[in-house]
Amino acid sequence: MLFFSFFKTLVGKEIAVELKNDVVLTGTLHSVDQYLNIKLTNVSVVNKDKYPQLTALKNCFIRGSVVRYVQINQNDVDTELLQDATRKEYSPVTGGEK
Repeated sequence: MLFFSFFKTLVGKEIAVELKNDVVLTGTLHSVDQYLNIKLTNVSVVNKDKYPQLTALKNCFIRGSVVRYVQINQNDVDTELLQDATRKEYSPVTGGEK
């Protein structure tokens, strides 16, 4: 649930998603669900010469299981919030020992 909560804080931010088939898409994160499926708006393909069939793509839904990497702007990450959430999830008081 930690990653899901983290990605929810990035809604409306610009991200890049690299898929397992080497396609890299950039766009605005519209939504994410508990399976880390991603919906992007204002999509553009990084390598337009290699994937010309994707240049007309404006919005897309990406299944979480086909994502290799998600690249996030460093300024969009609240590291203190992320560290606090990690501590809370794995604290012995809440039974988070996994």
